[in-house]
Amino acid sequence: MHSRLAEISSAIICAYICLSGPAEARITRVVVEDSKSPAFDGRAFGKAGQYEVISGHVFGELDPNDPLNTIITDIKLAPQNAHGRVEYSATFSLIKPIDMAKASGVLVYQVPNRGSVLFGAPDDSGNVVLTSGWQGDIPPRAGLQTISVPVARNADGTSVTGLAISTFANMPAGQSSLPMLGGIGLGTPRPEPASLDTAAAHLTKRTQSGAPVSIPAGDWAFADCAKTPFPGTPDPHRICLKDGFDPAYLYELTYIAKDPPVLGIGFAATRDINAFFKYEAHDDADFTNPLAKSIHWAIGIGFSQSGNFLRSFMHLGFNRDEAGRVVWDGIESNIAGRQVAMNLRFAAPGGAAGVDEPGSEGVLWWSDYDDTARGHGKAGLLDRCRASHTCPKVFELFGSSEFWGLRMSPDLVGTDAKADIPLPPEVRRYFFPGVTHGGGKGGFTVDPDQPAISVAGACVLPNNPNPTTDTTRALTAALTAWVVQNTPPPPSLYPRIATREMAPPTAHEMGFPAIPGKPSPDGKLNPFPDYDFGPGFIANDLSGTMTTLPPVVKRTLPSLVPKVDLDGNEIGGAPSVLRLAPLGTYLGWNETASGFYKGQGCGFTGGYIPFAKTKAARLASGDPRPSLEERYGTHDNYVAAVRAAAANLVAQHLLLQDDADRIVGQAVESSVLKP
Repeated sequence: MHSRLAEISSAIICAYICLSGPAEARITRVVVEDSKSPAFDGRAFGKAGQYEVISGHVFGELDPNDPLNTIITDIKLAPQNAHGRVEYSATFSLIKPIDMAKASGVLVYQVPNRGSVLFGAPDDSGNVVLTSGWQGDIPPRAGLQTISVPVARNADGTSVTGLAISTFANMPAGQSSLPMLGGIGLGTPRPEPASLDTAAAHLTKRTQSGAPVSIPAGDWAFADCAKTPFPGTPDPHRICLKDGFDPAYLYELTYIAKDPPVLGIGFAATRDINAFFKYEAHDDADFTNPLAKSIHWAIGIGFSQSGNFLRSFMHLGFNRDEAGRVVWDGIESNIAGRQVAMNLRFAAPGGAAGVDEPGSEGVLWWSDYDDTARGHGKAGLLDRCRASHTCPKVFELFGSSEFWGLRMSPDLVGTDAKADIPLPPEVRRYFFPGVTHGGGKGGFTVDPDQPAISVAGACVLPNNPNPTTDTTRALTAALTAWVVQNTPPPPSLYPRIATREMAPPTAHEMGFPAIPGKPSPDGKLNPFPDYDFGPGFIANDLSGTMTTLPPVVKRTLPSLVPKVDLDGNEIGGAPSVLRLAPLGTYLGWNETASGFYKGQGCGFTGGYIPFAKTKAARLASGDPRPSLEERYGTHDNYVAAVRAAAANLVAQHLLLQDDADRIVGQAVESSVLKP
């Protein structure tokens, strides 16, 4: 009887999906505005031949009452068209073989990072590459992928208002006015204040160790003082300080903002754009999908902010379109340990684990984990796709700086840091030991560059050259083979408590050596605060409304980092050739040289401490780490070490043979231990 009821139920569900099809939420119109065919100077790429590039805008609409869309904060406050749908438009770019009969059948979606996608030339795989805008607070600009989303309004047409926050740090000394921006890098404009009356807002300043000090309302203005002395020219996007800003302080502005864009639409738009190009034949205006019937698998790839986007996209259930179809068959979340704080009223999606920024409050782990430390209950990033049977195969790639600057620890060991959280069968995890955020430039240069620069300002140590590009390329190929051919990928490689590869972030616990004249890892970790953003904030889903700003810090939660060897280099994971044949100590942390963050970690920028070249130089400086001369003896011996490391990684499918040959060639040409 139960079996018969299940069959009937399945038939009803299938009938609903088949009848409703993609007509509920869909791409209504595709407008091609630029086309290059052939592109890339007419070059042919393997069996796929020549490629073309198509770009323009897509127009879509969403049903605000569909359960898949109601999770979008403020979508029911967005204006609706005559059909009761919420409209949006986004840019897109498509790179495809001119002859789709030669394509691989794989669609790779590159998630833009703050609107940017760095497209290189295609490889010989025959894959199609798609990208589109999703971050709705980025102003349209040539070269960026952007999306236009509606503004939330009250039922009577009046402005929706609420608390917003903007922080200011590392400005030039004496600067009098600064733009109100959210996030890092591109720095997107914060929403306009409901009033320019500073009495209705609150501006504070504080030193690293001091409590916030309120700045009187008469001593600052919503204004631009670049050309006009204080109180300057009224400007809803800037603030002016009477006596100028001091870089030794962090300034924090909380104010009543108005007219929040419905930024969470970016998730649904990405879902529907990918579903259109994967499945549909044409749009409502009879634009023929150039990929129709040619795509069999789709993979989403994102780095840093866009990797966080993939995690939130999965957690909020967007890998199922409204026709019940799987959007991505595989995803690669690279150098991302948080969620993207976008599905919030007055959000700043460009944030990166800064002071008082949301992003680590939600679910951070792929398996179900009971977050008892914060009282959030048991949940995992794949819960919703499991319920709809739409989970992809997942690769998670990250490095050392994600632990030190971007709060990666809870993803692996939870909010109590007491035990490893096991990975589910559809997830593989690979850790790049001793790398900066995004990896270094590679090569075999012995002498360091100038001190690194990060979002926190100038760093004490030079840039970390340890690369991730080569390992990432091999792992992306492994993910594709897993998705397309079900070929088992390399086993997960990452530090665990169970294998005694994790420790608290101090030199003593990690086993980090004392190197004369060089900083210690102590105090360099970006702490993991337990923020309270108020009762309107839905922590597990990183959604809703922040009603307490700045947030209350209830406690600082424990974090662990990888242990190191006698050189200070991290152990375990999926190391690069350079890490296996080291020329120095490669760090995921650095030290800020000046300003508000002086002495703390330098953003998420890693540093480098080269080995002494000779034993005599090492002894003269008191460096406990053996010199290059003591390690390798001769240039030929060093090249042999590089060659052996490369061969070992190729055997583990962690390095492609072409990359191995190139790297060995670089070692041969290098000056390491050459007379």
